Amino acid sequence: MQTHVLGFPRMGAARELKFALERHWRGELSASDLAAVGRDLMVRHWNVQRDAGLTYVTVGDFSFYDHVLDTAVMFGLVPGRFAALDRPLFPDVLFAMARGDADRNLPAMDMTKWFDTNYHYIVPEIAPGMTPRLGRATVVDDARLAVSLGHRPKAALVGPLTFLSLCREEEGADRFELLPGIMATYRELVQQLSPLCPVIQIDEPILCTDMERQAKAYFRPACEMLRAAAEETRLVLATYFGGLGSNLDLALSSGFDILHLDATRAGHELSEVARRLPPAMSLSLGLVSGRNIWKTDLARAVETARGMADLLGPDRVMVGSSCSLLHCPVDLERETALDPVVRRTMAFAVQKCREAAVIAEAAEGWDHAAILSRTAADLAAGRDNPQARDPAVRRRLEGVVPTMLSRKSPFAERKKAQQERLGLPLLPTTTIGSFPQTAAIRAARLALRRGEMDQSAYRAAMQAAIADAVSRQEALSLDVLVHGEPERNDMVEYFGQMLAGFCFTENGWVQSYGSRCVKPPVIFGDVSRPHPMTVDWIGHAQSLTEKPVKGMLTGPVTILNWSFVREDIPRSEVCRQIALAVRDEVLDLERAGVPIIQIDEAAFREGLPLGRADQEAYLTWAVECFRLAASGVSDATQIHTHMCYSEFGTIIRWIAAMDADVISIECSRSRMELLSVFGEFEYPNDIGPGVYDIHSPRVPGVEEMAGLLRKAMAVIPADRLWVNPDCGLKTRDWPETMASLKNMVVAAKALRAEIAAGQ
Repeated sequence: MQTHVLGFPRMGAARELKFALERHWRGELSASDLAAVGRDLMVRHWNVQRDAGLTYVTVGDFSFYDHVLDTAVMFGLVPGRFAALDRPLFPDVLFAMARGDADRNLPAMDMTKWFDTNYHYIVPEIAPGMTPRLGRATVVDDARLAVSLGHRPKAALVGPLTFLSLCREEEGADRFELLPGIMATYRELVQQLSPLCPVIQIDEPILCTDMERQAKAYFRPACEMLRAAAEETRLVLATYFGGLGSNLDLALSSGFDILHLDATRAGHELSEVARRLPPAMSLSLGLVSGRNIWKTDLARAVETARGMADLLGPDRVMVGSSCSLLHCPVDLERETALDPVVRRTMAFAVQKCREAAVIAEAAEGWDHAAILSRTAADLAAGRDNPQARDPAVRRRLEGVVPTMLSRKSPFAERKKAQQERLGLPLLPTTTIGSFPQTAAIRAARLALRRGEMDQSAYRAAMQAAIADAVSRQEALSLDVLVHGEPERNDMVEYFGQMLAGFCFTENGWVQSYGSRCVKPPVIFGDVSRPHPMTVDWIGHAQSLTEKPVKGMLTGPVTILNWSFVREDIPRSEVCRQIALAVRDEVLDLERAGVPIIQIDEAAFREGLPLGRADQEAYLTWAVECFRLAASGVSDATQIHTHMCYSEFGTIIRWIAAMDADVISIECSRSRMELLSVFGEFEYPNDIGPGVYDIHSPRVPGVEEMAGLLRKAMAVIPADRLWVNPDCGLKTRDWPETMASLKNMVVAAKALRAEIAAGQ
């Protein structure tokens, strides 16, 4: 049996790419030196795959920012505002497309989530008159390099139907009109790769969704063109993140040599797929999860692989990861501080490569009995860990009653009570929560962790940072303030560190977008809140101002979706445990006199299953968990939530069912297009559409933000609009933050004056 993984993490075990990118953006590292860092990482990762015993090393999965953006650039689909830049395509134009160009005041391209993951991709723009052409095809250069080093490369490409389905159409454009040109470039690319790569992987996760009619119609012709260009190279149709469902017939009719199935999420389809697989097609089994950090149940996986080999023949079976390992940390060997009982249940990307090889080897008869036995014992130890079960938490869940899931009064009545308490102006201004994490703040946190600063000194340093943030906000004349979150390393990790049932890695970093990495907490046991988590910090901020200060919390669904979650109980049960813990914090904040509490649910949509048939069950318990966390407060306490970088259209009624008093959403990159869904649905509560993109270093002007607000007012009445940035400001610097917020406040005041003049 041949073995492979669909992709490998890019950042490096020590986040080498992150630091190189940020040095380059600061002007401290040349483009050639940045490229050298990328080359070294690719070679290192190929060696990991070879040393693990995999048949192929994957090329084309590396990116300096995002693989979807790379695909758009490779096909010459560069928006006009960037095509006119008199700069090298790599890296200058590429990074301008992803991050914007502050010098020329060019806004970045839109960004959203890659299916149901926390990875963000840059959304390609399709404008009238665009003509695809094969340009910077780094995957070919990478394949040549891999061959020269003695590897057997397998090229990974974003498939044409997935790529086009993810594009955004400018007015007057039709993405599928580009298909003939796109397919010509794919054909040319595949022809260049064929002499180098025995296998080419065409990623079409769109097949695991309810595809557009046009995409379905074009699928077979696109596959035929690719097959004709591949010559002797075998093509893998790679599907992942779910089952094929009604698209199974399409996948089986592709004419490709190999069909890859995500067996961790579509195991129920294996028997039917094997039964109906065309004689000329092989089956790649994604038995090693690319979405978690737990060891694979090797005995069960070997049994599955043997069963498929018996049905199809071993030469028609491949073994691999369920999806790219991009969503996993790199190497468990770097983790030395984890509880040994929990650590022995884990496998990161390096270890998962070896798991794939072991499964195939054992299925073919190699003597891996010791490895399989040891893995079974490790997983059993994790399940039997006494720290993983808390009877009090289980009993409390049984006591949840329907009245705990609803506010006392309808929104209209709550809004009156809140306005009487808060006295806010029309178009109130605020921020999403975090302010710049300065070098001093990071140094204090590091000193505390190393024992070089005691708790008293650290507390004083954080209080000083909070006082500075409050002072700056008052100087800007913001209406609702925040404490700035200087004490928080991450919006999920911070809370996980104070909740029972969590543990943490030292180097378990995962790419979120660009150079941004997150270190997801690990939920291994029952979750509860031993002590208040934010009350003192918020209370200190409120003591420094007469203006209302928002209490800032991360919601239960986001904590769940941005953690690596235990698999011995349903995710819905874990989420309810977290919701009760957050509910306790909400009630403590209210008792402390905090008038506004924001419960961020940035990852609410992220957990949505790709197939519509499975979505309602998730949305039902996700909404209930938010309401369980938020609904214990009085009418006069205002509940906010925040969501970003998500497609809201299909779930708008569920967002409304959350019944938050105010929702703030990312809107600036899409130029308020996302807001149209809220207008068409007649969303009943208040909305704060983001008026500037915090992931770009550029400072938007007053008129730009005022123009976005006018577009918002065409959809949502002004008396239900708030004014805020797209997201938190943690990653920005103070000068650009102050300049942008100053312009935002001026824009809001200008719109208030326009409204008053028109009355």
